[in-house]
Amino acid sequence: MSKLKKRKFIFVVGGVLSGVGKGVTTASLGAIFKAKGFSVTALKIDPYVNVDAGTMNPIEHGEVFVTDDGDETDQDMGNYERFLDTDLYADNYMTTGRVYLSVIENERAMKYKGKCVEVVPHIPEEVIRRIETAAKEKNADITLIEVGGTLGEYQNLIFLEAARMMKMKNPENIAVVMVSYLPVPSHLGEMKTKPTQYAS
Repeated sequence: MSKLKKRKFIFVVGGVLSGVGKGVTTASLGAIFKAKGFSVTALKIDPYVNVDAGTMNPIEHGEVFVTDDGDETDQDMGNYERFLDTDLYADNYMTTGRVYLSVIENERAMKYKGKCVEVVPHIPEEVIRRIETAAKEKNADITLIEVGGTLGEYQNLIFLEAARMMKMKNPENIAVVMVSYLPVPSHLGEMKTKPTQYAS
């Protein structure tokens, strides 16, 4: 039974540089919400044109995590499963390639009824559809969405646009968490926040 009247969506994004712990942050937030009695699921977005992580060099991208339904995904999915003590599936993972492939297949199948299919709004709408499908499949009160890479990367624009569109439609149900690197240069001995300010 859901504890909330409306589903909540939390986007976890990174600033300044990658590898600052967005995956563990996402999994930890999920574990905290679950401990408070909420139903939680998590999604990973990889901003690559690859359809899945199976063809990516593990030295470059990291180990592949294979879900119960055989989807080859990012290793962060393993963290989500362990922290949330649940099984995740292909619906919980998306890449730029997977999103574009779906839109192109829908266009070929005439699902857009002859309309001109455009990057905006059709690509972000497909991202939103996938996020909402994953939330519905798990009957989640709270859905955490980790966006790989950093905010300033061009390839993340479609996912950030999807977050913006969701926020405009339901501002009380969307939140964004930013995980960022705050350097402390040894010659200064003080934390510098400007890179994070520009990253957001």
